[in-house]
Amino acid sequence: MADDPGIPENAPNIIVSHELHEADELTSHLGPDSDGMTPLRIAYYSDTRDCWKSGTLDMEQLSHVLVALLLALVAAEAAAVPGADFDGGDDGLLSHYDRVFSFGDSLTDTGNAAILPATAGGPSSRAPYGETYFHHPSGRASDGRLIIDFIVESLGLPQPTPYLAGETAEDFRHGANFAVGGATALDPAFLKSKGVMTFVPVSLSNETSWFNNVFDLLASSAYEQSNIMASSVFYFGEIGVNDYIFALFSNRTAELAVSLVPDIVAVTHSALTAVIAAGASSMVVTGMLPLGCEPELLALFPGDADDYDRESGCITLFNELAELHNRALNRMLRKVRRAHPGTTILYADIYRPIANLVASPGKYGFGNTPLAAFCGGGAGPYHFDMAAFCGTPDSTESSDPSEFLSWDGIHFTEAANRFIARAMLRGLYNASKLTTALL
Repeated sequence: MADDPGIPENAPNIIVSHELHEADELTSHLGPDSDGMTPLRIAYYSDTRDCWKSGTLDMEQLSHVLVALLLALVAAEAAAVPGADFDGGDDGLLSHYDRVFSFGDSLTDTGNAAILPATAGGPSSRAPYGETYFHHPSGRASDGRLIIDFIVESLGLPQPTPYLAGETAEDFRHGANFAVGGATALDPAFLKSKGVMTFVPVSLSNETSWFNNVFDLLASSAYEQSNIMASSVFYFGEIGVNDYIFALFSNRTAELAVSLVPDIVAVTHSALTAVIAAGASSMVVTGMLPLGCEPELLALFPGDADDYDRESGCITLFNELAELHNRALNRMLRKVRRAHPGTTILYADIYRPIANLVASPGKYGFGNTPLAAFCGGGAGPYHFDMAAFCGTPDSTESSDPSEFLSWDGIHFTEAANRFIARAMLRGLYNASKLTTALL
């Protein structure tokens, strides 16, 4: 790749992205080099080098999963009015994938926490959760759909069954969602040894064990296993936010949370290599959100004026923790790509879309209080109080959740989840220019 400070955005056959700030080479996001096909000219802005970088990329390097996701996004946006739903797009383009296996915490959980004994009957099982889209509680920590719902819809697939809601192979024919609200990346016993207390007995290692159970249920022969893995997308939603938040709650400083970054990235590495060993070939791995912009943390960790970013109002130290996590995660992903060149591993940036929305909510159709919860309580600017958490008798709701980023001070509204999902899918390339390049 060559540094080029003056690449015009409207140049033909150029794909432009501002999202590859962690990459030194665009090809590291796509897998091994290949030849024999017409190359595309590409360009992106490197935040680390403060310049444009350009080069060429063979069409064959565009993985099936990336093409499928982005073509679905283009189809949705081409026909959409603001707020329109995702469409599955052309069945022929997307038929390469039959199912999605997803992992994570409450940002990805579509029903497991509502079933798990330790969390059953929690907020996501009660009104007003689910009111916008499902019109009843669905086990999702939002007023409607989650990021994973929109991604699955973009692939034209049925939603995967929450692991704890399924029993038979037929239940998991379209995949499984192993995410659990409150789950941690690290095992509770390990966190306890560090002085961090948790309340959900599920970690990422438990979720990967659950995947093995489903995999054994779906396939009895090596041939079946190979076919299943080749036709599956593995989505690792954000994982680790609970580890960091519980650490902050435990000693009220960021040092303990920072010390967990290498451990969280290491268990993520273990989960990725476990599914790769089972035959996974297409994976999407989500980074950390800007923790300092969470209404919960803003309300519970008040500070001096110097503790907040002047433009966004977010807690600078907590956002730096998230950025540290994302840098370490990307370094690990580059190593995994080099070790497994036949596997497509895409990094999904959740940090930047949220930070952009917080900085300029009106630009994206949201209201002017991006750091306040739609549903909650308390007299402060963040509308968050544990004693008046969303769904409790003392909680109150604002008028329109589509104007809010945060649903309950911890989780996102459906409107925000849609925005984030689209931004994540758009993250590697500018979708409109990719359409021209591919067609």
